[in-house]
Amino acid sequence: MATSNWQNATTEIHAGYSPAGPHRPMTVPIYNSAAFEFTDYATAAELFSLKKAGFTYSRTGNPTVSVLEARAAALEGGIGALATATGQAAVAVSLLALLQGPNHLVASNKLYGGTVDLLTDTFADFGITVTFVDPEDPANWAAAITEKTRGFLLESVSNPLITLVDLRAITDVAHAAGIPVVVDNTLATPAAYRPIEFGADIVVHSATKALAGHGSVLGGLIVDAGTFDFSDAARWPQIAAPKARYYGDSLLERYGANAYLMLARSKFLHDLGPTLTAASASAILTGIETLTLRVAKAQANVLDLVAALNEHPAVARVHHPSLANHQDHVLAHRDFPAGTGCVFSFDLHDAAGVPQVVDSVELFALAANIGDARSLIVHPAAMTHCRLSDAQLAAAGISAGTLRVSVGLEDSADLIADLTRALDALTQETTSPTRESVGV
Repeated sequence: MATSNWQNATTEIHAGYSPAGPHRPMTVPIYNSAAFEFTDYATAAELFSLKKAGFTYSRTGNPTVSVLEARAAALEGGIGALATATGQAAVAVSLLALLQGPNHLVASNKLYGGTVDLLTDTFADFGITVTFVDPEDPANWAAAITEKTRGFLLESVSNPLITLVDLRAITDVAHAAGIPVVVDNTLATPAAYRPIEFGADIVVHSATKALAGHGSVLGGLIVDAGTFDFSDAARWPQIAAPKARYYGDSLLERYGANAYLMLARSKFLHDLGPTLTAASASAILTGIETLTLRVAKAQANVLDLVAALNEHPAVARVHHPSLANHQDHVLAHRDFPAGTGCVFSFDLHDAAGVPQVVDSVELFALAANIGDARSLIVHPAAMTHCRLSDAQLAAAGISAGTLRVSVGLEDSADLIADLTRALDALTQETTSPTRESVGV
């Protein structure tokens, strides 16, 4: 079925699948098989040599997972996608395919803590170097480029402070230097923002989060725009130069615009094995069917909660671009008309009150996830970003009093009552300082 003219809500339900076979099941079947029988020897040889498309072994491809990949690509406006076992695997594989050598990455200094761990510890062990920059000024990205830079990495909506960037300005800097841009779109989701439309070359997701939406499954996705030029064999030997692994062919020669994804699948997914199971793919597909509805409901809840907390005397700052005095308010209105996702953060006047707040709330679970149907709360400095140094936390804007909230699908009045009750307890014992009503 043609998907290019469909709206998101239609794509979420139909892309990548048409009922077929004798029973024509309406939902995508779960192909719970490790291996697939070949019709004959010649077919098996062609499939294993990657000269013919098909399924050989579920580590590198599965019919159920393939539907998820097609649907994700359609949602983001890419030419194809690769599913992985987790969002962390998606980030790792997407970058390893670019940075092998080892090479250099320029990355936002406002990233999820697990991504920072990957870049500063594991990638350092591999000899990959990383320069972190404040992502909001394109000049910072340009200044960090070296002869060995082979990628930019940033989040479309930062975790946990919900800062935004002028992505088109950053991709212009990257493309002028022959560098691809990888954007983590987990928080926004394609229901609210599509980075490829702003020049991104590769989009990654933790499908565990809002794409699935129910907190019961892990998964990741890499979506390729198919527009970056990898033809320079000196800069991109893994894609444009002949390789013995591919019988003397180059991936670019064989697969054209799909060469980057084929490298990620045939080398890194095959060799390292971060494979998404068919059952997990099915669970993510079920969640995606209601993505637009859930994003709209969560965003409405976020706006209600932000407005309520912005007036609470125990709260020093609320971090959300819906606030008129937020530094990214105009950018949010221009590029994110459907909102920035289900997450926002706020700072307490007194960081000592953090344990009391998180232990007092009843509807907000203390759990390290986002995008769940249930509302969640975490303390980034002690949890999701706990291995960042004091300097890294400061650069990211995270303080000891910062709390991150992932807003679920409950009634906003109940959520407001739960949070304000916990915050009210802080103000009953002491008079709060003069409040800074800022959205930064």
